[in-house]
Amino acid sequence: MAFLFARNKQKSGVDLVKTTSELMQKLDSEDKASPKAEEEIARNLTQMKITLQGTPEAEVNPDQVQHLVTYLIQDDLLHLLVTNLHKLPFESRKDTQVIISNIFRYQALGSTSSEPVALSHICYRKPEIILALCHGYDRRESFMACGGVLREALKRDAVAAIILYHEPDQKLDLSNIDPSTPASGKGVFWKFFDWIDKGAFELSADAFNTFREILTRNKEIIAMFIQTNFDLFFQKYNAVLVQSESYVTKRQSIKLLGELLLDRANYSIMCAYVDSGDNLKLCMNLLRDDRKMVSYEGFHIFKVFVANPNKSPTVHRILYNNKDRILRFLPNFLHDRKEDDQFNDEKTYLVKSIDQLGPPPDVPQASRNGAA
Repeated sequence: MAFLFARNKQKSGVDLVKTTSELMQKLDSEDKASPKAEEEIARNLTQMKITLQGTPEAEVNPDQVQHLVTYLIQDDLLHLLVTNLHKLPFESRKDTQVIISNIFRYQALGSTSSEPVALSHICYRKPEIILALCHGYDRRESFMACGGVLREALKRDAVAAIILYHEPDQKLDLSNIDPSTPASGKGVFWKFFDWIDKGAFELSADAFNTFREILTRNKEIIAMFIQTNFDLFFQKYNAVLVQSESYVTKRQSIKLLGELLLDRANYSIMCAYVDSGDNLKLCMNLLRDDRKMVSYEGFHIFKVFVANPNKSPTVHRILYNNKDRILRFLPNFLHDRKEDDQFNDEKTYLVKSIDQLGPPPDVPQASRNGAA
């Protein structure tokens, strides 16, 4: 009966990583693991998960955790796990998510740094792991686990920088990023637009949640990135997301746009956005959308154009030329929101502002791009 005890014997950290790495390297060249390999991978991942987070009956052993994390990073097993995640069974994918999340949170014994040492090492030495997590959105089997890990990791600015400044065929060095260099539009960040717009419903929703985390959590980095890539970013944002055929994507994107424009960290971005006549036209079309929540979210962007005391000649002209129509439209706009005091106060303010809007100053014809 000794073989039964041998079968259940717990492997050491180095053996766990070594055997799992060998199995994953083999799986890397195959479409699917054999049942026997799947079973062994599943056992190994379960033991790793227990080692890292413990169980109700057994506390975590800090020395074992440190050894396992060290071996996992040194052996590059994390990259193998992420790139082949879609080939693993559901429970193994869940265990992998827990393992990577714990590693990303790991603090070395006796460390006084506020930065998780393992995640910092990965960002500066193995950023391809972060990029591989993003590409989890390429497949329905892997997006949920990868998205969960990414959103937690995005608490760190370095993770956002890897995603934002990635360029294909270029080695990424976080210490030498030049925020003033325009993006090509081919890096992993720009793929989120397609993952959101073209993915199945659950994948699209998860990708949008991660996209939103990138744009709202790391404010200083994203402000510099959008300023440098203003035209490209809003060209894609307006065309792919705001004008999406998906109601959910359209509504969420308009709401997120409003949050971005009204954030103090993005003041210069807001000023540039509301200078555009084309952006104003898009916003005015949203007000007329039959779907109430779409027009409601569009209203919160429209009010920024109207409230701007330094309107561009083009925006000023569009508002003035449409003054009578706007004044007829706004009083009855979403009239069923009678109990929403803030909305009604803002609507009253806009009506007053438009009513008091005088004619725009004369400007050269060349400056009238976007005028209605």
